[in-house]
Amino acid sequence: MTLNKLASPSNSLVQNLRQQLMRVLPFSKMAISQVDYFLLHSVETYFAPEEVILSPADGAPKNLYLIRQGRVSGQRLIPGFAQTGFELAAGELFSVSACYTGRPVTSKYVAIEDCFCLTIPVEQMHQLAKQSKPFGEFLNNRILRLLEESRMALRNNFASQALAEQSLESPLRNLALKKPISVLPDTPIKDALQLIHDKKIGTVLVVDAVGTIAGILTRYDVLSRVTLAQIPLETPISKVMSSDVKTVSIDDTAEAAGLAMSRYHIRHLPVLHGQEIVGIISERDLFSLQRLSLNNISGAIRSADDIVALKQCANHIRKFARNLLGQGVQARQMTSLISHLNDVLTVRIIELFAKRHELDLESFAWISLGSEGRGEQTIATDQDNALIFLDGETIHKNHYLVFARDVNEALDQCGYPLCKGNIMASNPELCLNQQEWLRRFDRWIDQGNPEDLLKASIFFDFRALAGNETLLKPLREYVTKRAHATPRFIKLLAENSLTWKVPLNWFGSLETKEFDGRKIIDIKMQGTAIVVDAARIYSLANGIEAINTRERLAAVGRALNVTEVESMGWIASFEYLQTLRLAVQIDGHEIGGNPNAVDVEELNSVDKTILRESLSKVRNLQQRLELDYVR
Repeated sequence: MTLNKLASPSNSLVQNLRQQLMRVLPFSKMAISQVDYFLLHSVETYFAPEEVILSPADGAPKNLYLIRQGRVSGQRLIPGFAQTGFELAAGELFSVSACYTGRPVTSKYVAIEDCFCLTIPVEQMHQLAKQSKPFGEFLNNRILRLLEESRMALRNNFASQALAEQSLESPLRNLALKKPISVLPDTPIKDALQLIHDKKIGTVLVVDAVGTIAGILTRYDVLSRVTLAQIPLETPISKVMSSDVKTVSIDDTAEAAGLAMSRYHIRHLPVLHGQEIVGIISERDLFSLQRLSLNNISGAIRSADDIVALKQCANHIRKFARNLLGQGVQARQMTSLISHLNDVLTVRIIELFAKRHELDLESFAWISLGSEGRGEQTIATDQDNALIFLDGETIHKNHYLVFARDVNEALDQCGYPLCKGNIMASNPELCLNQQEWLRRFDRWIDQGNPEDLLKASIFFDFRALAGNETLLKPLREYVTKRAHATPRFIKLLAENSLTWKVPLNWFGSLETKEFDGRKIIDIKMQGTAIVVDAARIYSLANGIEAINTRERLAAVGRALNVTEVESMGWIASFEYLQTLRLAVQIDGHEIGGNPNAVDVEELNSVDKTILRESLSKVRNLQQRLELDYVR
């Protein structure tokens, strides 16, 4: 290793280095004087091939490194996980997180070839962060990069158990899409069927003279629309095609395509690049990405005729969740996909029992509450639901209660436990007509005491899952307007949310509880629940209609005029805590029967660091809430 001080460089050298740096982030967003500050406080260091630049044994780094020329390999040395590698190229900084937090690195950095690095002391790094907003924000976003490291570790841990071969996060542009076969609207059905047969394809697109999609015909449509309907084969394909064609963009993910297929009960989706048709993706394509596919499970649920079959589907949902974690899928996407499949299963149970009890789905709506209402269900989740029916149906309330009890018990059999607090549609107090629900929310908002509101907060995360969704519209409008105009109600909610304290001491270290000799933290009650509460309260106070916590936090950030960096910090922290909960639940190793308890000593160094950072963000959000509405 050799050093070359840049304290008194020539103007031409500074200019050349400045131009090189300003091609990459964060320097490309920094003022010239700030880039020059970095250069004038840096030392150029040479590393020979295979020379170790930085390792965990060195302790907390004294310098931040920028690769000016050459390449560096990194080997992650995380206890309990398989060793993984990565490569850094010219223009990249390392190790930002370790420098910022003052901890040893978790990787060994080695020069691959002749390598020249600019190194700036950590003290000057912090000074520059104060002077330069782009540089400071780049460093402050460390939690997002740490989160990616944690996801990689989790993916390694679960990869051997995962059935998936490619990630659902892959953009469709990265997949080998089938070339679409298309015909004009006046093409005879016979010619289209011959194409399907000759090309061994499952679908043919119908396009107009300029190539715009007009319709689609699949081999599954042929039986019902052509064969059974006895349509002459000389008939133009436009007479039998489906005209309401759903499409996806080449920038959409495989996950988005799978959700669309599941929601619209379709098996093929044309893929567009702008207005141009560039491919078509099928259910089978997604199935090849993941043997236990989203559409495969949802299709099995919708075709199930009894609870025995649905119990098997519920098991598949849990296996599917393990696969997703093995892919490194983000918590937001995981909970969204899990919630979607749980919704499909619940709707199917409701349909089966509504038919058995001879109930009209237009006369009532099944209400999802809490995490189910927010679309944030994890694996270990009990039931939180209610029921609303037309005012004219009050005389049939007992009939609805019997129906609701059957649905609740069926969900319990499928692995969704009965709610210990009896927050279920089979509870007579939660099976009400429209006016009764309006009066209930009016009482909570105008007259509710702290104890009542502590129990009622879950009801403000409601959505219609099955039945007549319009029954909830007046309730949603009332809550959005009335809560916003009632400061006392918001204050009481905020006071209740302060009951749970973030498990950090004054020095920012983790505060754990002892259980059977293990140091644990309840990630839900001491983490995610606090964020959920804060997001809900700020949303109600600002007339925000969003229900999902991520969407609420983003909207709250805009309403409060906080920086995007700060609001993204809230979101990243929440999603990391959700990921940690999911990892514990999928692994099946509960501590004391608590599916949200994490043994801190079992976490690797990366996760411990992110946990502290995430909880620090949660505490800042809670303190902000206290200042805004309690003090």
